[in-house]
Amino acid sequence: MESFLEHYGLSSSLILSALVAVAVFATFLSIALPLLSGNELKGRMKAVALERDQVRARERARLAVDKERGRGLRQKESKGIAALVVEQLNLKNALADEKTIANLRVAGYRGSRPLTLFLFLRAVLPILTFSVALGYVFGLGLLEERPTMMRLLVCIGAAYLGFYLPNIYISNKATKRRLSITRAWPDALDLLLICVESGNSIEAAFRRVAEEIGIQSVPLAEELVLVCAELSYLPDRKVAYDNLAARTGLDSVRAVTTALVQAERYGTPLGQALRTLSQENRDIRMNLAEKKAAALPPKLTVPMIVFFLPVLFAVIIGPAAIKVMEVR
Repeated sequence: MESFLEHYGLSSSLILSALVAVAVFATFLSIALPLLSGNELKGRMKAVALERDQVRARERARLAVDKERGRGLRQKESKGIAALVVEQLNLKNALADEKTIANLRVAGYRGSRPLTLFLFLRAVLPILTFSVALGYVFGLGLLEERPTMMRLLVCIGAAYLGFYLPNIYISNKATKRRLSITRAWPDALDLLLICVESGNSIEAAFRRVAEEIGIQSVPLAEELVLVCAELSYLPDRKVAYDNLAARTGLDSVRAVTTALVQAERYGTPLGQALRTLSQENRDIRMNLAEKKAAALPPKLTVPMIVFFLPVLFAVIIGPAAIKVMEVR
């Protein structure tokens, strides 16, 4: 080995120094990259602040008597390519309804701009996927042994997939967001209970919980900040609670908002209701964890048969097979 290293002009000390340098550089990267990464919570809270400003402007405009003054409160946005395409093709009436807007809100996309971009992608992606499939199938000769009608059906299927890709993305985004809120919701209720029993108002309690729960769940912190904004500017507080339940799409959140509405309407004690709901949500979270744990053995059966058992058989039977071959 030493002669091999000397042949190429290398020494053991040089190789050791290089390895130490690589290890130091990797350690530096592992420490520096988390520090240099952007703060996701800060960016999301900035977006929530913009949403709060929009709520303020919308409510002021609604209460204004002068229509011209109400229009001046809203910021005029320059229309881009997506907005022009959606407006010219009238896609809002063709593809959008209340369910589409509700799904976008559950996924965390609020306002008219995400809706415009969503409709634009639903109109453009089928054309792009159809063109790409057409180029692969007829241009590059993919599936050339198949009949022309079948190849054309493949292109149409690609266009159909492109048409539903935005829906699939929004559905996955909404599922991840619901899961994040579900995991952090019992802890948020505990914090809300502490704030309420300590004498804070419900607005101050939501604001405090949003600051604390953002470390665990950024989507939940967003929703709580929006609730604070709507409680401040909406004339009916029940609308703010209903909006929270609609934006999250969770039954556990709807139960809490119903309890809050009843507490404000009938004067019922809020602390006991929050304590009970917090325990119920904690039990729901534990049941979900137990369900995942129970589903783990069936999921591990196929990987064990494919990957673990052949290696185990090779380790156990391998020495015996070698001895048998040596005897022969």
